[in-house]
Amino acid sequence: MAELTQRRAETRVDTVQHAQLRVGREPMPHPIKVRNLSRNGMMGEGPFPLRSGTRLTISLPEQGDVAGTVVWVQEPRFGVAFDNEVDPTFA
Repeated sequence: MAELTQRRAETRVDTVQHAQLRVGREPMPHPIKVRNLSRNGMMGEGPFPLRSGTRLTISLPEQGDVAGTVVWVQEPRFGVAFDNEVDPTFA
């Protein structure tokens, strides 16, 4: 539980930017909106169902492809934990 608390304490940059999401190894990208971004994750919004534990890749503007895992879903929004840190100041 301490890890979750630590993650939530991270600085998040509120934003509304468009990005592309690919689920698993699917070649077809889905358009999404990035609602907030931190070094280790993001909240996104999209018109398609996702499940916790789903692996995906998000193409973020100025940052390229970022791999991660869906950690929560409240349709149409979802949270992603990134495999590697990103720079949220590009939001």
